[in-house]
Amino acid sequence: MDPTSFGLWMLAEEARALLTRLGRVKPFALQETMVPAAAPTNEAQAALEKHLGTLRRGLARKIHVFLRWLEAGPGAHASPEEAQRRFTLLRLDFNRVLSHVDIFSEAMSQRSEADTGVWLSGLDLVARDALALPGYFESPPVICYLARGAGAAIRRARTRLPGGGDNPVAIIRMPRERMIGSGLASSLVHEVGHQGAALLDLLPSLRRDLAAVRVTGELPKLAWQMWSRWISEIVADLWAVGKVGITSTLGLIGVVSLPRAFVFRTNVDDPHPTPWIRVSLSAAIGQALYPDPQWARLKSLWSSFYPLEQLDSQRRAVIDGLEASMPAFVERLLAHRAPRLLLRPLATVLASAARAPERLRALYRLWRRAPALLRAAAPSLVFAVVGQARSDGAMTPREESDVLEKALRFWALESSTDAAAAYGAPRGSRLYVRPDVTRYPAHAAY
Repeated sequence: MDPTSFGLWMLAEEARALLTRLGRVKPFALQETMVPAAAPTNEAQAALEKHLGTLRRGLARKIHVFLRWLEAGPGAHASPEEAQRRFTLLRLDFNRVLSHVDIFSEAMSQRSEADTGVWLSGLDLVARDALALPGYFESPPVICYLARGAGAAIRRARTRLPGGGDNPVAIIRMPRERMIGSGLASSLVHEVGHQGAALLDLLPSLRRDLAAVRVTGELPKLAWQMWSRWISEIVADLWAVGKVGITSTLGLIGVVSLPRAFVFRTNVDDPHPTPWIRVSLSAAIGQALYPDPQWARLKSLWSSFYPLEQLDSQRRAVIDGLEASMPAFVERLLAHRAPRLLLRPLATVLASAARAPERLRALYRLWRRAPALLRAAAPSLVFAVVGQARSDGAMTPREESDVLEKALRFWALESSTDAAAAYGAPRGSRLYVRPDVTRYPAHAAY
């Protein structure tokens, strides 16, 4: 066989090898061993399978076209260089398909872990509830998974994936160390807020609004420039406070409680606010949305952890400038009327009377007397109530974790229609777990 024929034959064999390997890239439904209650929502799984199936079929068609070109078309007389160039593009496309599989694989594979899979399914429903804004947009499917580290992250739906194509679902990475406590709602709903802000196209209009602010003086100008630079993270924090109340700010403190040098580090290139200011701002937003003395107490607590008196004069001046402009900034933020909000104020859209602290406390007392009522509550509201109870000292960490674990299991089971019909919780079963009075005598009588 001459070198040219041998080269074309070898590339044809390599193309068939690609087809063989592509055939082994199976749908997640055929390879994951998760129990039904741990599965993503039908909507999320269908979106994933449709996306990956489209990629597989598209690549298979390209490979078949290449083989026909190589064996019965002009490619039969092409140079090995030209054939190799075309085959290389196919192999790059194959790796793109695999990269998309890998993006979703970790989130799906964790569903097979005992307990973890069911908890993640429950978190999917918490995220879906926290994202929902009926009348403003149609929420994309959401899938959660766990990773090490203190922070969370999101790969938003409808954004470009590596190598091309739009992400069919929102994928939220959650810190494993927060499983299971109300603090995980802070990270989860913050990431949901990034997706919501994108769906509402909030950031461009907010930046235009902030650019219109006219102030004099170097420090005031710098402060408003920083608010604009940080607005994407601020809106996500606002979303979290609106949906889960003080649970969000307490969880934020857990994330940004770092060595002092990091807490006061200010970087105008970083989209995240200076941690000290970020907590202070979260409390200010909470006071504006849901007035209560608890926000001032929380701000005082944060200040006691990281006193300003020890700051050098330059950083203290920046912090003071941000603090001085904060009330006006919060007022402008909450009053913002973006086009996709139907020109309603942002505060009106994101805040809810059901999340007011007194309402959360009343619900906690009600659920103490009638625990079965908790089962009918929206998942994000459950986290708001539990986080409020923890903040008030009315619930122990152990009880908090027990209640939320049972809630996540219940939501996961309820979302699995077949499993719920066969193995549903008996009528009158309780998600609420009374505290261990032996271990926590101070909380024996709330």
